[in-house]
Amino acid sequence: MAFIQEEVKKLIQQYNSNCPFEIARSFGIIIQYGDLGDTLGFYLHDSRIKFININQYLHEILQRFVCAHELGHAILHPKANTPFLRRKTLFSVDKIEVEANTFAVELLIPDEKIYEYRNTNLSIEQIGEIYGVPEGLAHLKNFKNV
Repeated sequence: MAFIQEEVKKLIQQYNSNCPFEIARSFGIIIQYGDLGDTLGFYLHDSRIKFININQYLHEILQRFVCAHELGHAILHPKANTPFLRRKTLFSVDKIEVEANTFAVELLIPDEKIYEYRNTNLSIEQIGEIYGVPEGLAHLKNFKNV
């Protein structure tokens, strides 16, 4: 999914940031917080208005990942109203969910962050944990250009 890595690189360069909240706001996406029960978050497109909904009870590190994941939907699947992201579906094999996870991983662990750890013994999972990527998802990082 090299096309996702290229899209993320362009966004980071354009907005001089890899913060999903900043980038979402720059796109005019409304970020809302609420009690979503066991739902982590979801993306909604309604009448040309885009919303990212995030569970207010999540730790801010997980909120950041959820925002990055839902931003992935907003950019890669702009017309889709995505299913709710739940803890049990975080590792979905559904194509659009894998793409959104890949987008989030690429955004939160850009190549420059990987370079910072090149002379350490840290695994990609450990580096991912440092940057808020849930365990088991850092393997989505594209290393072809790193």
